[in-house]
Amino acid sequence: MAWLEYLLPLIFLFPLGAMAVIVIALRNLHDARVRSPFNARPLREPGQALRNRLDGAFATLFLNGALGPIVTLAPLVYGMGRMLFASRQNWIEWALYGALSTVLVLIYCFLLIRDFQHIRRIKLGLACELAVGQELERLVSPEAHPYFVFHDVPTDSDIIDHVAITPHGVFVVETRARTRPLTADGREINVVTVEPERLRFPGWSEHRPLIKTLRASHWLAAWLERHCGQPVPVMGVLALPGWDITCAGTPDGLMVVSGESLADKLQARHLGTLDDALHDKVIEALVERAAELDRNPTLYEPSI
Repeated sequence: MAWLEYLLPLIFLFPLGAMAVIVIALRNLHDARVRSPFNARPLREPGQALRNRLDGAFATLFLNGALGPIVTLAPLVYGMGRMLFASRQNWIEWALYGALSTVLVLIYCFLLIRDFQHIRRIKLGLACELAVGQELERLVSPEAHPYFVFHDVPTDSDIIDHVAITPHGVFVVETRARTRPLTADGREINVVTVEPERLRFPGWSEHRPLIKTLRASHWLAAWLERHCGQPVPVMGVLALPGWDITCAGTPDGLMVVSGESLADKLQARHLGTLDDALHDKVIEALVERAAELDRNPTLYEPSI
């Protein structure tokens, strides 16, 4: 029967299929997330959402890197089986198997390049968040100086990188990582000009980081007012680690900084006064809000 010539070669694909099943089963073998022994909640560090994304990116890289050889070899293995069972040799058919394997190789090469670039972007974003988070930790002092810092606070549709609470206001701190271009002689160009509606980088400009930071600060101000029953002074801070900032005009309610000496800048900035009762309400509300992300770590994707 002619159909057996096409069915019997599938036997040779069983070992490849078994390997593929094992690879898929092991794709999430590495999970760096740990939980507190006190309340079983996930422990959060600066950039925790990006750490989780990095774990997912490495899992995808592992999956594509391991499945790639299996999938690309499948047409060739099946073709060799067809050569054993076929009553006559059809070189056009063998050429199609080879062409299909070639196309699959190109596809998986593209996927691996994409994964490497994705991991590189996440690592850059994580490095910047860690640098800013480390700078913000300088705010945490004894009880006589009540400074608090929260990381990865979810809004209704996104995640705020950091929220710093000082006796003189609440600061929404967003971090953005951008690769610095090089001149012809290999020197980095690290000057960015801040304008009222955009950031002018060397060779390109952006407005989304400004809009996102302002939107996050406005959301937090409205949300805290609803939960605390009174207005809370909130200001947005956009940190661009590694860049020298030249200011030609900044939107109202927003600071753009490089991240260096950020703690000192926030301490010196007085938005208003938080009395003890309001201070405690703000902290209690943010603790509860942050717990939502702990209960569902994949709730939102952080911006890079």
